[in-house]
Amino acid sequence: MNVDYAVFGEPSGIKQVTIAYKGRLAINLKISVEDSSHASAPWLSKNAILESMIFARELKEKLEENQDDRTKGMLLTATITEVKGGTSHNVTPKECETTFDIRIPVDMNCKSIEQKIANLVKEIAEKREVEAFYSILDETEPFEAAHNSPLVRAFTLGIMDVEQSRPKLIRKTGTGDMNVLGTQWNIPVVTYGPGDPHEAHTIDEKVSIDEYLRGIEILKKMLQHLKRLHDRKMQ
Repeated sequence: MNVDYAVFGEPSGIKQVTIAYKGRLAINLKISVEDSSHASAPWLSKNAILESMIFARELKEKLEENQDDRTKGMLLTATITEVKGGTSHNVTPKECETTFDIRIPVDMNCKSIEQKIANLVKEIAEKREVEAFYSILDETEPFEAAHNSPLVRAFTLGIMDVEQSRPKLIRKTGTGDMNVLGTQWNIPVVTYGPGDPHEAHTIDEKVSIDEYLRGIEILKKMLQHLKRLHDRKMQ
């Protein structure tokens, strides 16, 4: 399949073009302690849930440190989304599992963050004297379309034609299909569509008829500009 460009029709706002999404790593972190004890004598053993809480907090803080000068779109974030541990209401747990959802900005990559996680897990495990094992559940590289690509330029010109103002190129903090296509096919990909992106996938999601119709005109203009710019590029 010979594909030069791709556009995903999700809400970006009529005067905004989404050119970048963060990458994503989902990891499962398993903490194990040597023994368990009865809840009436908790001092007899370490508690895997408590150790996992301490471990997860330190891992999160280390991954997110030194980012005070970054915008939200360029932050590395590590979010704890699941915690599973314990087998009985009156016995301290020997194992606890924590799931992290890590979002990676476009100036980083999955490999470098995986290496940092590996080093930190080893370091914290030795300090806390617990066994720690992590596994990768999902891995998606970050992606950003080149600002000077024919696709981004065509959208800029199309929006200027209809809205009489220059659009804002935005980086979203989520991860989308454009990451996969843009990386695998090595092509410019953007996400564009009328509607407030903050309302996407919520009960308040809506698009006004006026903005919807203006969006159609912008896409028409964009395609005209894209053909011209693409033909010029191929000459």
